[in-house]
Amino acid sequence: MEQKLNLDQQKVDLARATAAKIAEKLHSWIGDYTTTTTERAAARLLGIDGVDHESVPLPNVMVDKLQKEGILDRGLVPWLSMAVVARNQSPQGIAESLASGKLQVSEITALPEDKWMVVADSLAEEAAAKIRATRTKREEMKKKANPCGKPMLYVIVATGDVYEDAVQAKAAALQGADIVAVIRHTGQSLLDYVPYGPTAEGFGGTYATQENFRIVRKALDEAGEETGRYIQLVNYASGLCMPEISVMGAIERLDMMLNDAMYGILFRDINMKRTFIDQHFSRMINAYAGIIINTGEDNYLTTADAFEQGHTVLASQFINEQLGLRSGLKEEQMGLGHAFEIDPSMEDGLMLEIAQAQLCRELFPRSPLKYMPPTKHVTGDIFKTYLVNGMFNFVSILTGQEIQLLGMLTEAIHTPFISDRYLSIANAHYIFNNAKGLGADIMFKEGGRIQQRAEKLLNEACDMLQDIEKIGLETAMEKGYFADINRSIDGGKGSSGVLKKAPGYYNPFIKIFMNGLADMEGRLS
Repeated sequence: MEQKLNLDQQKVDLARATAAKIAEKLHSWIGDYTTTTTERAAARLLGIDGVDHESVPLPNVMVDKLQKEGILDRGLVPWLSMAVVARNQSPQGIAESLASGKLQVSEITALPEDKWMVVADSLAEEAAAKIRATRTKREEMKKKANPCGKPMLYVIVATGDVYEDAVQAKAAALQGADIVAVIRHTGQSLLDYVPYGPTAEGFGGTYATQENFRIVRKALDEAGEETGRYIQLVNYASGLCMPEISVMGAIERLDMMLNDAMYGILFRDINMKRTFIDQHFSRMINAYAGIIINTGEDNYLTTADAFEQGHTVLASQFINEQLGLRSGLKEEQMGLGHAFEIDPSMEDGLMLEIAQAQLCRELFPRSPLKYMPPTKHVTGDIFKTYLVNGMFNFVSILTGQEIQLLGMLTEAIHTPFISDRYLSIANAHYIFNNAKGLGADIMFKEGGRIQQRAEKLLNEACDMLQDIEKIGLETAMEKGYFADINRSIDGGKGSSGVLKKAPGYYNPFIKIFMNGLADMEGRLS
């Protein structure tokens, strides 16, 4: 990538190295803990699905029973494997027996490791093989499809009814969208379970369930067959069920997952420790499944001023990058987030937006950055909104963004009409076509406003990272370093689901996912 901002490479290296130290401090304790949803994710990976007679998901039934008995700190897999060996049943059969009362946790006989660990490893490898097969299928479908242009056009559907979502998702794909995200039901991130089956009611979006994933995936594949393109599907691996939703996405061939390290802490007041542990395992799943993650730095600028706090976006991107690497994600799988959110009334605001976008692009050249549209300063004036969205699209093509979430005229007022989505796609096509080669011809004035702004942002981000490294990320979040939001280290929802691992804790997927990535990448290439 051509460097246009004349960045101080020593400053860039210092920022990245400091972020690495911050990530290492977190990982000095993350591995000592597990969570209830991490263990439920292991259950789902082993094929456990469905609900009991009270509609409680079977992964929750199992984990709750083990936690009540005080033995979950060894992990779900050892106890499940012991039961499989003793009763000669499948994991699903054991879960159903526990749910019906035919089997009590106290009846699971503790066995020596050599009696159950081989079974555990075998079951885990079978599960991992299914994820590998799904990843291979995605890659094969992409190879057969017409190549996707850049930036990729990313749109949303948010009806609340999965069947209507499928119709609208397919329509968007036929209109030219490359990526379709199904917005999640408002508040689902605070549910400590994953709803089961198809859903036709939802406020502000549609419930993330495995069946809903399957329904929309099918619709987009149908659109892909009609157009000769591969249409990517997005959902949200965030909140109290991050790892479980990542499992569902891996099984149903989702292509991208919103999967930030800090979003749940800041914007949903979820316990810090719970979130940092869960994001690590969920990202391991996404890495192994070949899913691109999208991070949430764009949200910082909806609560904090984009001009004054632009450097916090960069600092968070550096931290998210380092945490992602420690979960096995490649840079090419990190859709690091940023947004076009400077007040449009500000003089030279467009130049300031170009500086931030170009800076993000040059700092993370291998990452497919996720560029978010203006929302904070968008009003019901649809004519102004359409123009501002056009300027956003212009900055994107100029600075070489890759994942472009298109602005829609009335998104902030109601669920977007199909016509609004069409106009967003038409706006992007017009600008991307007319300015396709502009970025290659444009250079920025040495010492000019854009270069100075980029230098200032980098310096402030570097200083901020050094401050965080001294006090720790947890304390920095308590002090409101990001998004002008303060969160207590020990507060937030879901803290009761955090468990210190006992001696003998076992989760075979950790080893499989981390050790198997290099071999799998070699086979796919």
